[in-house]
Amino acid sequence: MNRALAAACLCAATVPAALAAGAQPESCKGTLYFTFDTGSQSQAQTIADTLARHKVRATFFLANEKTVNGDHSLDPSWSGYWKARVAEGHAFGSHTFDHVYVQRDLPDGRLEMKPQFGPDAGKKLAWTAAQVCDELRRVETRFTELTGSRLDPLWRAPGGRTTPGLLAAGKSCGYAHVGWTDGPGFSGDELPSDKWPNAKLLERSLKGLKDGDIFVAHLGIWSRKDPWAPAVLDPLIAGLKQKGFCFATLREHPAYRAKR
Repeated sequence: MNRALAAACLCAATVPAALAAGAQPESCKGTLYFTFDTGSQSQAQTIADTLARHKVRATFFLANEKTVNGDHSLDPSWSGYWKARVAEGHAFGSHTFDHVYVQRDLPDGRLEMKPQFGPDAGKKLAWTAAQVCDELRRVETRFTELTGSRLDPLWRAPGGRTTPGLLAAGKSCGYAHVGWTDGPGFSGDELPSDKWPNAKLLERSLKGLKDGDIFVAHLGIWSRKDPWAPAVLDPLIAGLKQKGFCFATLREHPAYRAKR
């Protein structure tokens, strides 16, 4: 066993029983905000079960992405999954319906956008700010159809890519953009597992995360051969609790709670 994995196992093994069972530390030494973007959904249930076991509430950013089941993450087939997450008290934001990447701001005030999914997948389109708003709201409309609940007024651009025009467009329709903390806030679950094994990612997160950080991972990444969540999420949460960290949704984040 390598040094990083051994340290991770030792950290998880020494967590007090109450914390391992899901309790928050008696006195928080800091608060962390875990967020999860949709993806292949291959790890969706594992992540949900792990969060529930540790009584950690997170924030999910939703797009209608192709899944390992051959459907899409906002299809009716996922209604039960999202309803269960609502019942558990998680928060939810828009990740654009068709997982649309911004390319650049155009001289005429429009934005060049490129959807990853949907009928215009792979095409470069010129959108107005109103069209960006429509795309953000498509997620809320579908989420409400699936769960009976509304999104929080939050969104995250695919890949975290933004431009001044894109941020202004989101703000104009009442959505606050949420990125993640540079460095330790990136789980690394999109990186190749041969160069970035799970033990290395776990060690980096345990050492690097600090009070107020926003952490991002995905509900499944197509390209990663050794999935991140089954190996990392449980010992990561346990180890962070051992350090005295508590967890909250972005509804409680100082920068976003006023948006509700």
